[in-house]
Amino acid sequence: MGCAPSIHVSQSGVIYCRDSDESNSPHQTTTLSQGTAATLHGLFVKTDAADTIPSVLAYQSRQPQLACPAHPRREPAGREGRTRGRHCCGVEAETQTSQTSVKQASTTEIQIGPMRLTQDPIQVLLIFAKEDKQSDGFWWACDRAGYRCNIARTPESALECFLDKHHEIIVVDHRNSRYFDAEAICRAIRATKPAEHTVILSVVPQSSADQEEISVLPLLHAGFNRIFLENSSITACYNELIQIEYGEVRSQFKLRACNSVFTALDHCHEAIEITSDDHVIQYVNPAFEQMMGYQKGELIGKELTELPKSDKNHADLLDTINTCIKRGKEWQGVYYARRKSGDSIQQHVKITPVTGQGGKIRHFVSIKKLCCTNESSNKQSYKIHHDGKCSGDQFHSDSHSFRCRNRRKESIDVKSITSRSSDAPSLQNRRYSSVARIHSMTIEAPITKVINIINSAQENSPVTVAEALDRVLEILRTTELYSPQLGTKDEDPHTSDLVGGLMTDGLRKLSGNEYVFSKNTNQSHSHLSVPVTINDVPPCIARLLGNEESWDFNIFELEAVTNKRPLVYLGMKIFARFGVYESLNCSEATLRAWFQVIEANYHSSNSYHNSTHAADVLHATAFFLGKDRVKGSLDHLDIVAALIAATVHDVDHPGRTNSFLCNASSELAVLYNDTAVLESHHTALAFQLTAKDNKCNIFKNLNRNHYRTLRQAIIDMVLATEMTKHFEHVNKFVNSIIKPSEENNSNGEGSDCDCTTSLKNFPDNQTLIKRMMIKCADVANPCRPLELCIEWAGRISEEYFAQTDEEKRQGLPVVMPVFDRNTCSIPKSQISFIDYFIMDMFDAWDAFAHLPVLMQHLANNYKHWKTLDELKCRSLRLPSENNNGS
Repeated sequence: MGCAPSIHVSQSGVIYCRDSDESNSPHQTTTLSQGTAATLHGLFVKTDAADTIPSVLAYQSRQPQLACPAHPRREPAGREGRTRGRHCCGVEAETQTSQTSVKQASTTEIQIGPMRLTQDPIQVLLIFAKEDKQSDGFWWACDRAGYRCNIARTPESALECFLDKHHEIIVVDHRNSRYFDAEAICRAIRATKPAEHTVILSVVPQSSADQEEISVLPLLHAGFNRIFLENSSITACYNELIQIEYGEVRSQFKLRACNSVFTALDHCHEAIEITSDDHVIQYVNPAFEQMMGYQKGELIGKELTELPKSDKNHADLLDTINTCIKRGKEWQGVYYARRKSGDSIQQHVKITPVTGQGGKIRHFVSIKKLCCTNESSNKQSYKIHHDGKCSGDQFHSDSHSFRCRNRRKESIDVKSITSRSSDAPSLQNRRYSSVARIHSMTIEAPITKVINIINSAQENSPVTVAEALDRVLEILRTTELYSPQLGTKDEDPHTSDLVGGLMTDGLRKLSGNEYVFSKNTNQSHSHLSVPVTINDVPPCIARLLGNEESWDFNIFELEAVTNKRPLVYLGMKIFARFGVYESLNCSEATLRAWFQVIEANYHSSNSYHNSTHAADVLHATAFFLGKDRVKGSLDHLDIVAALIAATVHDVDHPGRTNSFLCNASSELAVLYNDTAVLESHHTALAFQLTAKDNKCNIFKNLNRNHYRTLRQAIIDMVLATEMTKHFEHVNKFVNSIIKPSEENNSNGEGSDCDCTTSLKNFPDNQTLIKRMMIKCADVANPCRPLELCIEWAGRISEEYFAQTDEEKRQGLPVVMPVFDRNTCSIPKSQISFIDYFIMDMFDAWDAFAHLPVLMQHLANNYKHWKTLDELKCRSLRLPSENNNGS
């Protein structure tokens, strides 16, 4: 056993170190580059060689028997064996730990999502210009932790060694700028690609009592992650390194693993889009760029709502998708997207919510594939991507998108698909024609399944049956599946005119007509009542409002005592009763100001569509919300949305129908492309007025998610008041809510309470209930007490008369000729309206909400109108009730 190594300095200044008892072992010789000092076994050896400090030195495992007597050192016991240096950066660079340390330096398994990662022993680079207790402390801390450690003396050698090893932790001596600039070293390392996931620690001197502590900001700006106050204790250094490993290092290790995931996404053939929980685009892969025609820079950071939408999707599709994914459920189906070029493409989309911190949804991942569709207008053909390959099979469309030139051939393909479930094993390896594969990819909606089943049935049908089924298919392929087809005008001109005026856009070719309808802008706010609190209402108004929860509440008396401004008073009372103040987190003053602004934008000059009608609809909505089954089926945010929607549903109504505005090429019709013109305007203006002034912004204290949910619900409800979709809304409500409930009751499967709870768990059903509720509230006049019903009938008739007068005056098409004030029979028009729109809708609503009072009023009022019609009266009251006779 030798006590110390022998040291030799060659003529060239190269230093050799050899253990005295192992002189014959070439592996125990460490070669050092030229320099004024060299560290061997923890000792500095003075030489007369060149001036440069050795670039990178490797400590050998420090064994007690190798310590020099002249420089005694207390070192950890239990070290066995010795380590060998290996060549790094052109000099002897790395010293592995002793055998004991190697056992500690085992690999570590780390889980990130479904990935299981293996982390190698951590590598540490110490950058110290000279050896001292601090550098030794970190050296032995690395040894104890089982890390692989290198030490560098100069900036150049530190950078070179880091580029070779890619250390996870770098410790830089920042105590003295005499030897090198620590911040410059940090910046140089940070400028390299591997440094992205490296933690750099700055060792700073202890501050004396009279010195101000060092600021961490300049170090952070230079690229350091942490600072370490000078402390040569091995335990202190060890604790610091262990904290870094279990904190930053493991986090960075997981982030490095994400590179492989992004590499996979970048090479994936499917289009991938990742958005935040607020639908802000955060990532798209190259396949998405190619499919949509955008570059990443044009998409990332934008909200999905900012991108152009295709008009081929069903109106409710986006709401359905959002409702589904916001509840943490995966959605998949067919969706039309608009490319940058403006073309619409059909995609099969799968959207998966990703839950993050706190169990909340943090991201949405969308996977999109192109679907192959037929476009009848241009007879385009597409290729189908299947298993990563393109099919060369193509087909062309007929005048109908689901119809091929040879019906018999098509039906064979479709039949083979529909029968797949019965003989699936024998068909697994069978190649299908392109037509069959297209249908297999695009069968999503129930109506599509029905069409394909009928196509299949035609194969073995007689000619007469096949022709009849052709007619069925033509009807099914139309978009107006829920709109009844009227007979000739000779059969029922009142019904035809009324329905035609309310349910069509009224567009007709006009020659040389440049008429543009201009809304009433001469509204004065000077006549508005002085703002009051709900507890400081004039006695006459308070007395009337005491009965506001009754269905027989007389809105016209409130109109009279409030100088035609009943909405603010009734609205404040109802909103207070339902706790809207608390839900919106706004003050009573803010809500009062909002009511005043909204009411000021209703036209008091309109005989029907004024703020009294808005107050009446709000009252009906509140009445419905008071019913147990309605209230129990909705969330509180739905209730708030319903009350707000009722309040604003006709704001700034010009007293003319959508058909009139479209025929007149009005500004609103041009703005909204002749589609739901008024309803779109009501919602847009309501939100504009609300956001315009902070004093009346009732949404200002809502968080972003609650606001967006509330906004979507309000928009959906107001748009539901448009009459073109009347029968669609009613039929969906009946088929989705009423019929399943009746079937369950007939089978004894649950009570009303169970049904209510079930409805609350399905957002789509809640949407149908809210639509039905505001639709019934909007046209509840025939269900009011007779006196109120007659007044409303006179007011709406007067508004229609005024429209007909103006159409004749302006040379516009007369939308509802039956509403000529000189010839119209108001009782007959009321009978047609009740028969066609009211009776079935309120039967369904009564079956859900249980409203016997309304149904009794409806029966009485219908009988009243029938009596007047039989007496050939054109007035609103029976001859005995009318001073002017018939």
